Amino acid sequence: MDSLVRNYLDQYGVSDATRRFLAKPQKMFIDGAWVDSANGATFDIFEPSTGGLVTRAPSGTADDLDRAVRAARRQFDGGEWRRLKPLERERLLHRLADLIETHGDELAEIEAIDMGKSVTFAREIDIQGTVDTFRYFAGWPSKLHGRTVEPSIPGNYLAYTRKEPLGVVAAIVPWNFPLQTMAWKVAAALAAGCTVIVKPAELTSLSTLRFAELVQEAGFPDGVVNIVTGKGSVIGAAMSAHPGINKVTFTGSTPVGQEVGRTAVGNLKHVTLELGGKSPVLVLDDADLASAARAVANGVFFNSGQVCDAGTRVYVQRSVHDAFLDELIAVTRTLKLAPGLDRDCYIGPMVSAQQKKVVAGYIEAGRREGAKLVHGGATPEGPGHFIEPAIFAHCTPDMSIVREEIFGPVLVTSPFDTLEEAVSLANDTPFGLAAAIYSNDLARVHTLIPQLHAGSVYVNAHSTIDPSMPFGGFKDSGFGKDLGPEQLDYLMETKAVWITLP
Repeated sequence: MDSLVRNYLDQYGVSDATRRFLAKPQKMFIDGAWVDSANGATFDIFEPSTGGLVTRAPSGTADDLDRAVRAARRQFDGGEWRRLKPLERERLLHRLADLIETHGDELAEIEAIDMGKSVTFAREIDIQGTVDTFRYFAGWPSKLHGRTVEPSIPGNYLAYTRKEPLGVVAAIVPWNFPLQTMAWKVAAALAAGCTVIVKPAELTSLSTLRFAELVQEAGFPDGVVNIVTGKGSVIGAAMSAHPGINKVTFTGSTPVGQEVGRTAVGNLKHVTLELGGKSPVLVLDDADLASAARAVANGVFFNSGQVCDAGTRVYVQRSVHDAFLDELIAVTRTLKLAPGLDRDCYIGPMVSAQQKKVVAGYIEAGRREGAKLVHGGATPEGPGHFIEPAIFAHCTPDMSIVREEIFGPVLVTSPFDTLEEAVSLANDTPFGLAAAIYSNDLARVHTLIPQLHAGSVYVNAHSTIDPSMPFGGFKDSGFGKDLGPEQLDYLMETKAVWITLP
């Protein structure tokens, strides 16, 4: 850890528990053991608010993944995990949820240091969401069962179905919500009786490694949960091709997801892909503009805009467009740009220097293409990867800032006249992850909902997430679902059983 990071931790009074975790050598978690990569290689982990070096983690190899697969297969094919009764799996999941909650403040600090996000939001949303997800899925193991059937064909049969876990699940996790997205994938897989191998994002591996310590403390059998850190081009690619893995669940960009999907399907694996988004927001003329402006700002600037379903394309009915834009700018001015460990931080830095460069490039492209920058967009002087939230007006559908996923605090606005025009603008995208409507007219809201091509539709809010509700997109935003009972359908096989009776 360099002096920039040490001073940063001192400035904001980071806990001793977090300091101890960051100070020790980071290792992968495979088959219940903490190990280095097979070739001894490591990669650097940087803190985004300062740009300083935090620590190094193992850069795993295909051999490391193979070891993890063997461990996971052993437990699934007949190990202690496969022999556990459903209520025993439930107790382990609840114990893990309790440990995550007990160490919530520490995990929030690690998440803020690793990713740059607000430590306050990390505690309230990421960590609490992780706890809630494990508790929700902890209730499912004893409720997964098949059905009996009365056949109509001639003869005398006992016919029934069995629900059986898929097998070894490989989870490839993104960098924007490292712990929470990992929980979405791991909790459901464990509830279903699968074993898992997690590949955290290279940029943000730390909270997942701390989570692995809690898995061990909770008493999960060795090999049930494995963490392999390293490059996506190495570990992710090997996961998609490995014959010992039954399912790949991936959250990330559409181009990478397409490659993961092609390889996995080519090996006849089950696949869930939660990919990019460019979510439309429709503000109707009867909306409460002040309330809508606050919700829209939160829907695009939360987590510094590094959110897959962020409401980045805002279409406002022409009669209230200017008034709404004034409200939106006023709200955005109140959002504090600050280091993630600042308790009052609302907008933290971009996760990396590269992501800052990408977002700044889109802001410049918006100017070149003729959009009017009505607020923000500057890159402050000093350390860290900060960008002010940017709001563009007078945007047209052909502009790159309207068509492409930016993954940063950039919002584009355009007026519309009729609901038909609004729907056309909203659906004019290859993505289909989410959409939002702001209106107090329920008749118009319910008319719009079925016309929007999106996996989630939020009304008078954005990014409303609960473990009991499925999350996943349409079109280039992927297929399959995380969360809700729907996710369990993607983690189990249905076996038909026929018994001929005398």
